[in-house]
Amino acid sequence: MSPAFKAGTIPSVFAVNRARATQSPQEPAGNTIAPRASSTPEGTTFNRATRAILIIIGTASLAVGIVGVFVPILPTTPFLLLSAACYIRSSKRFHNWLIYNKLFGDYIRNYIEQKGVSLRVKVLTLALLWTTIGCSAALATDTLWVRIVLVLIAIGVTAHILSLRTLTR
Repeated sequence: MSPAFKAGTIPSVFAVNRARATQSPQEPAGNTIAPRASSTPEGTTFNRATRAILIIIGTASLAVGIVGVFVPILPTTPFLLLSAACYIRSSKRFHNWLIYNKLFGDYIRNYIEQKGVSLRVKVLTLALLWTTIGCSAALATDTLWVRIVLVLIAIGVTAHILSLRTLTR
């Protein structure tokens, strides 16, 4: 019997939700990020409309994050993390799909758990970033201040990527 249902006590909504979450056998093995179906960290349950809005926002931010993989000016990581945050509060199924996705699941899990980013991802990201920024600055604009802004953005993104811990496998 769950501690939330001891004899003589009236369980709170939070305790009931926590007890249900711990009894769920649907979690994949090795999951270190505990997904919550429709409860906030405080234990209040979202209604269907709020959950639908969070799923829409999560899906939109996922789409923008995927576009950000190919457009260096557009950051990928914040949008993927926003998707994970929206999904964890609205849909266990979407959240599990996102963090166990074979294309970017490892990336999201490692970032959330602050493990770091692989050297391969860092090198590819920086190469793509500087190639695209260089081509954009050289070919897409004649305005000096736009070129300066592009280079400053690239420097900022480079500093952030280099500041992340490098994963060793």
